[in-house]
Amino acid sequence: MPHSVSRTTRHRRHKKFRKLAKGYWGGRKNYRQARVAVERAWRYAWFHRALRKRDFRRLWITRLSAAARIHGLTYSNLIHLLKKGEIELNRKSLSELAIRDPQAFAKVVEAAKAAK
Repeated sequence: MPHSVSRTTRHRRHKKFRKLAKGYWGGRKNYRQARVAVERAWRYAWFHRALRKRDFRRLWITRLSAAARIHGLTYSNLIHLLKKGEIELNRKSLSELAIRDPQAFAKVVEAAKAAK
């Protein structure tokens, strides 16, 4: 039985990783180092996709806290009053409202206060 060679398969795989390592510097153009670098980049990308969600939520909460204090409330009081008043707006939309349309945000806060 003849010996099989994986020449084209191997070449395609190496080529794929070298292409993914485009812009990398030095020895990272070498297949073995390129593969390690690309796989590490994939791990960081995966992890940071989760972190980005966390970071945005923190940003929205910080913005809401600042906007709530303008209206004489703390962030936790604002969220409590919104839940009590059955106003179902998420933190993202509330923070966008507070930045882009302060009058509408003020009306939401007044509606929440009225539900006391």
